[in-house]
Amino acid sequence: MSMKQELVAEILALPVEDRVRLVEAIWDSISAVPEALPLTEWQKEELDRRLDDLEKNPDAGSTLEEVFARIRRAK
Repeated sequence: MSMKQELVAEILALPVEDRVRLVEAIWDSISAVPEALPLTEWQKEELDRRLDDLEKNPDAGSTLEEVFARIRRAK
């Protein structure tokens, strides 16, 4: 087994809670350098469309609190 395979096996053996924390740490390290992940043309167009929608109707969305409340009600 290679070192990478051993590392993956060790990670997969971790409790779910620890794996989630690891994913969060990995994501934080990736998001710290957004230029390292260039967007596709489709993603750029979608982001532009969403920004345009927001600028045309800034009150159309939901607040974070409203989203969390809907999630909690759905449980």
